[in-house]
Amino acid sequence: MNKLHLVLSATILLIFCLSLLSGNLTASAATMAEIQQRGYLNMAVKDNLRPLGFRDEKGKLQGLEIDLAKRLASDLLGKADAVKLQSVANSDRLPLVFNQQVDLAIAGVTATESRSRIVSFSVPYYYDGAGIVTKNTAIQALKDVSKRKIAILNHSSTIGYLKYFTPSAELVSVDSYAQGWEKIESNQVDGFAADISILSGWVQAHPQYRILATKLSAEPLSVVMPKGSQYDELRRNVNEAIARYTVTGWLKERIEYWGL
Repeated sequence: MNKLHLVLSATILLIFCLSLLSGNLTASAATMAEIQQRGYLNMAVKDNLRPLGFRDEKGKLQGLEIDLAKRLASDLLGKADAVKLQSVANSDRLPLVFNQQVDLAIAGVTATESRSRIVSFSVPYYYDGAGIVTKNTAIQALKDVSKRKIAILNHSSTIGYLKYFTPSAELVSVDSYAQGWEKIESNQVDGFAADISILSGWVQAHPQYRILATKLSAEPLSVVMPKGSQYDELRRNVNEAIARYTVTGWLKERIEYWGL
């Protein structure tokens, strides 16, 4: 009986602790009414992901996603500067929305089923995907990649696409984009496979490189939004705005402007 009492007591204590912990984890972002009363949006963005979100020579945030953040602020709150932009690391993009630190995240986030379990996603504002960048003039099309060395990030989902579309290519694993850049720049590999949005930034900074026309995949980039019925108005306003930008051609114009 004493052992049973100890087990039951420990179980009750554990449940109590977990309930407290889960209560701390259910923090929520501001509702549309709260945002309007505050007068500005808090948004998480990237500052090192040209041309989606990056800092120019003067340190000013620029890019497609920065344009989108300001346009949303203008449409939802009446002025483009009614937004506070917070630069974030990739690992913080979803937690910041979930933990009430920002209202939205526009930070190169691909909408996936697993991620949608903890946050909501807007309709896509851009379709990214995997591609191959090269400076080797002998490589003009995907068929020319055959038996060539192609650098690829470790554990990247692009590995599967490369094995399917170019099974005879020799894949060279790298730990970072910087390492991939070093290998292709020093001619240790013939190309580098990664997200086209990132490769576009490379090409803009280094015109001797070019991206092969064939896209290996298509992945929707979406605004990260909080879950919960109290955020219905915020989510609806964001989705309606992005749909409007698509229909009017504004998004297409900005995508082309940034070389995507």
